[in-house]
Amino acid sequence: MSASRTKFYLDKQNAKWLGVCSGIADYTGVDVTWVRIGTVLLTLAGGFPWTLIAYWVAAWVANPKPLGLYESAEDAKFWQGVRQSPARTTRDVRAKFRDIDRRLADVELYYTSRNTRLADEIDSLR
Repeated sequence: MSASRTKFYLDKQNAKWLGVCSGIADYTGVDVTWVRIGTVLLTLAGGFPWTLIAYWVAAWVANPKPLGLYESAEDAKFWQGVRQSPARTTRDVRAKFRDIDRRLADVELYYTSRNTRLADEIDSLR
């Protein structure tokens, strides 16, 4: 069974304690420092018992992030975008495919149209 790239995982490789904050950072694409600062501020601002309870529950329920989940940093960025906005990511991928299709059509048109210079070069090679 392969690991899901859209699931929340504990990131124990970049963890300070149990990997919850680094997992949230990996999942959302936000810098882990800001997630940690936000967690501390939320805890100090009156959420004391609940933030710790939520932290422990997340650490208990979530699985550790599998090694090699992403092939590259670009791959990780792509999947963070998928998690943040699947519709936008789908739109971007479709736009890239339309652009590739248009460029391929231009190349095909160039090579299949009557290009006498190219035909002469091919004939001279025979």
